Amino acid sequence: MTDPAALIDAARAAAANAHAPYSRFAVGAALLMDDGSIVTGANFENASYGLSLCAETVAIATASAAGRLRQIVAIGVIGGAMDADGRATGTTPVSPCGRCRQVINEAAQMAGRDLPVHCGAAEGDSMRTYRLSELLPDAFGPADLGIG
Repeated sequence: MTDPAALIDAARAAAANAHAPYSRFAVGAALLMDDGSIVTGANFENASYGLSLCAETVAIATASAAGRLRQIVAIGVIGGAMDADGRATGTTPVSPCGRCRQVINEAAQMAGRDLPVHCGAAEGDSMRTYRLSELLPDAFGPADLGIG
C-alpha cells in the first residue's frame, strides 16, 4: 500500500479507539511498514496530563516492541474534537505535536529515511504531506550520538 489516503483511513479507524476523556480530542496514527502492513495507535490520556500518550508515540512504540522500528516508511495522522459518540470531527488536517515529531525523528533516523508524514482531517479528504525534515528541521537524534 502506498496510497496516503488509505493510510489516513487507517489513522481514522485508530482514532475511534482514542481514550481522550479530558481534552475530548481524538487522534489516530498509522505507520506504513516496509512490507506493506500497517501499525496503528490512538492517543491515551491520563488524569495526570503529563502521563498522556500521543497516537504517534503509541504506534511507534508498538512497532518498536515488535522489533520493527527500522521498518517504518510513512506515517499518517488525523485528529479532531470528539462528538457525543466519541468520534473525531473536523475538516482541518492535524499535524504531529513537537514531542511526536522528535519521536518520529528517532524512528526515521534509525531507519535511515526522511519519512513522509501525511496529515489528514478527521472528516473529508483534506490532507497535507510533509517530509519529516520539513516538520523538524535540524533535528537532534541518534546520528548526533554516533548511533545509526
